[in-house]
Amino acid sequence: MHFLAEHPLCMCPACDAGKSRVTAATVVDHIRPHRGDLTLFWDETNWQAMAKPCHDRKTATEDSRFARRKSCI
Repeated sequence: MHFLAEHPLCMCPACDAGKSRVTAATVVDHIRPHRGDLTLFWDETNWQAMAKPCHDRKTATEDSRFARRKSCI
């Protein structure tokens, strides 16, 4: 995908393009979850490059049922 070719480094806070470690990006993440909204899904200003482990961690903490349930406690 052209986005990852143009943004080859993970932009998660732990990696952030070399702040603490340099990690290759392998996933295009949606900064704001699109939740089926195709306009938001394809909006490149809503994309960020991430390594898969970082993306999985972000998704688990921000988008999962566990995170929503935890935030209500």
